Amino acid sequence: MTVIVRDVHPDDAEAFARVRRAALPYMLASGTQVAFDWAHAHPDAHARPLVAEVDGEIVGTVQLRIAHDAPEPGIGSVNVYVHPEKRGLGAGTLLVRAAEEHLARCGATTLYSWVLDEPGFRGFAERHGYEARRSAHFLRLDLTSAELPPLQEPPAGVELRAAAAFAADPRPLFVLDAVTTADEPSDVGSELTDYEHWLATTWNHPLFDPELTTVAVVDGRPAAFSAAQTDGLGRYSTAMTGTDPAFRGRGLAKLAKNASLHRARAAGCTEAFTGNDAGNGPMLAINEWFGYEICATEVRHVRALG
Repeated sequence: MTVIVRDVHPDDAEAFARVRRAALPYMLASGTQVAFDWAHAHPDAHARPLVAEVDGEIVGTVQLRIAHDAPEPGIGSVNVYVHPEKRGLGAGTLLVRAAEEHLARCGATTLYSWVLDEPGFRGFAERHGYEARRSAHFLRLDLTSAELPPLQEPPAGVELRAAAAFAADPRPLFVLDAVTTADEPSDVGSELTDYEHWLATTWNHPLFDPELTTVAVVDGRPAAFSAAQTDGLGRYSTAMTGTDPAFRGRGLAKLAKNASLHRARAAGCTEAFTGNDAGNGPMLAINEWFGYEICATEVRHVRALG
């Protein structure tokens, strides 16, 4: 069987998402979301989604971009996914090669990639010159059987609101997202400065659920939040949970996340997923308190180009 690598076509979105779900079932993916991401990629990211095809069937995908929002220039990312039933055909190697060539032409000097913490995947990364760095966990919670912590009455001066309450003016949530993202554990820093881009790609993202996303408001100011994503198939994911540094140590993130999970179950969601940097002990403890269990681990790998 001959494997070819090509740029995506508009009608590849569903197949692209199908491969992604099969290879990494702990993250939400839909054809609508994939097509949206392609259409709204920032021009400075030089994103170029590619697929590997065998006899007309898409068997592998790669997501690649320049981290245009990072303080340090020349950083790119490459994440390759091959359908579990189609591994061993060489699709992954061809996708990595094509992605690296494209990003090198766009000025990348350092590439990062998330790799599942299994011998086969780590060996593949090492053979292609990638070195292991930090790790992160995927966690899962069965909302059909889990006993969520009971809802608590917010402290005086604190109000829990759905993000939908900010629909007329989401800018305060952008400010909160920016300040919490700035110190999120990461090899590649990120600075949220473009409100219009955030509005188009985060607030209006197909997976973003403003009714389940919960915000802790202190004296009228958004102080903490738990951002929710849903795929319409009963799957819920926490995209981000954070607290403004000025309000930390008061349990506001836990309060917001608990309310969001209760809302998710009431809305008919059956599975909840989240991600957790392995070194972020406080957040890992919070997730375990909710009943989440680690279902997989990824290892961040890096390669210097040139």
